[in-house]
Amino acid sequence: MATALKLIAGLGNPGQQYAKTRHNVGADWVRAIAQQFQIPLALDSKFKAEIGRGSILGQDVRLLVPITFMNNSGDAIGAAAHFFKIQPEEILIAHDEVAFEPGQVRLKSGGGENGHNGLKSVRARLGNQDGYNRLRIGVGHPGNKSLVNAYLTQQTPPAAEREAVAAAGELSMSILGDVLAGRWQSAMTALHTDETLKQSEPSAGATQDAQAKSKNGSGENHGI
Repeated sequence: MATALKLIAGLGNPGQQYAKTRHNVGADWVRAIAQQFQIPLALDSKFKAEIGRGSILGQDVRLLVPITFMNNSGDAIGAAAHFFKIQPEEILIAHDEVAFEPGQVRLKSGGGENGHNGLKSVRARLGNQDGYNRLRIGVGHPGNKSLVNAYLTQQTPPAAEREAVAAAGELSMSILGDVLAGRWQSAMTALHTDETLKQSEPSAGATQDAQAKSKNGSGENHGI
């Protein structure tokens, strides 16, 4: 039985110096959704986040962007989940993913964190439960493990890369509807179909075996 979402959170680092970095693509995605569906985000210190509530395709949902640094993302998400009595499976976390190239977006339901420190914090603050869902936004890899931190947090990607990432995150209404309703297999299949049909342009993509592939990702710790 599908479990509808109640909370969508986007990970990133606070402050202008990080605003356009690859590590902030999750926060950027949630802000874009908030703007698209006219859901104002307001700072709430008790949650250490900007948070808003509204209707997206008929689904009542809260949007959240932590104001903590990435490694403490779980402080905000855990506080909101506890206060509003939201279960891990009712949460979607949008975040950067070095295992995928820019222009790829994939879904994952539960499982490991692939070395992502923000996700590790989320799991810890959800009582060490890993059943939350993820929107994995590809940002590529610099090719060397020692360069990952600077690649994610200190570099502003070229405009073409930022445009590819933004375009990939523009989910169709039917896919977004499936995501909100928790119909993960349907959403993954549709994302994969989109990727197949649009091979020559940036698009959202998710294969049905995304969960299996994620276990064989870079396995690197990244984030601050």
